[in-house]
Amino acid sequence: MVMKKLINDPKDVVQELIEGFVLANEDKVHKHKTVNAVIRNDAPVKNKVGIVIGGGAGHEPLFLEYIGKGMADAEAHGQIFAAPAPNIVLGAAKAVDGGNGVLFLYNNYAGDVLNFDMAQEMARTEGIQVETVLVNDEIASAPKGKEEDRRGTTSVHIIIKIAGAAAERGLPLDEVVRITQKAVNGSRSLGVALSSCTLPATGKEIFDLPDDAMEVGMGLHGEPGVERIKLLSADETVSRIVPRLVEDLPYVKGDEIVLIINGYGATTRMEMFIINRKVRGMLADLGISVYGTEVGEFCTSQEMKGVSVTFIRMDDELKTLYDDPCDSAFYKKAVL
Repeated sequence: MVMKKLINDPKDVVQELIEGFVLANEDKVHKHKTVNAVIRNDAPVKNKVGIVIGGGAGHEPLFLEYIGKGMADAEAHGQIFAAPAPNIVLGAAKAVDGGNGVLFLYNNYAGDVLNFDMAQEMARTEGIQVETVLVNDEIASAPKGKEEDRRGTTSVHIIIKIAGAAAERGLPLDEVVRITQKAVNGSRSLGVALSSCTLPATGKEIFDLPDDAMEVGMGLHGEPGVERIKLLSADETVSRIVPRLVEDLPYVKGDEIVLIINGYGATTRMEMFIINRKVRGMLADLGISVYGTEVGEFCTSQEMKGVSVTFIRMDDELKTLYDDPCDSAFYKKAVL
C-alpha cells in the first residue's frame, strides 16, 4: 500500500501535530516551554493531585486530547509509536505539581515503563511525590495469571476519566491511586485488526495482512495477535470476542460495566454500531448490564482498520466518578 497522508517532512510530524493541537485548543492547554509536553492551562492546581499521561504519537485522540478539567493535567508526548523521553515526563510532572503529589497513568509498554520510571525517580529526588498506575487491559498479550505483563489499550480514556474525577474532587494521592487501580483491575479489552497501518517516517505498512484475513488480538503497534483467521462477519467476530472477555475477569451475572466499542483509525461508525448491537445482545443474555456505552475512535493506530471491545466493571464509587463533569478537547461530560 502506498502511503497517502497530508503531512510535510515526516521528521516534523509530531512537532507540527502538537503545535496544531495547541492552536486549536488555546482555551484549555499550552505547550511546555522546553519539552514536548502539553499542559492544562490552570495547572498546577493547588492541593490537587496532578495527573500525567503520555506515550507515543499516532494514537490520536490518545493522549493529547484527554487533557483538561476532570481529565489529565498534562501529557508527555513521544514520537510515532515511541515512548516520551524521561525529561519530557519530568517536565510535565513539575508543571502540574500542586503540592498533593502526581500520578503517572499510562499504558503498559516496556519503553514507556522504562522512561516513566526514570522520570519518577528524578521527580522524587526533586521532592515531588509520584506514584504510578499502569493500564494493562489487553487480554491477548499475556495469559490469565500474568496480567502484569499485559499491554494497555482501549480502556485508557475511561481510566483517565475516573482518575481525573477523583483528583478533581481533591482526594489525596493514595486514594486516587486506589480508585484508579480498581478501575484498571476491572478492565478487559480485545480487538481485531482488518488491515495494517503505515508509518510517516517510512511510508510502509508495519505488517502484512491478506485481504481475506483478520488478526485477533493485534497490538496497537503491530504486535502479533493470538490468531490469524479468515475474515468473519460482525456477529461472528463479536461471538469470538465477548466470551473471552467475560471469562477472563470473570464478569458475572449482575455485574454493571462501561462498554467501549473502539475503532482503530479507519473503521466506519456504521461498523461500530453493528458491533455494539451484537455485544449488547450477548451481554443481556448473560445478565450483565451496561451502565454506559461509548462508541467511537478513542485510541487509534494511524489508519488501521479494525475494532476493539472493552469492558470496565463498575461499582457505586466508580459510577459517580464516571458521571462527574469533565472538559478535554475530545472527551467531555456536562452536568445537565
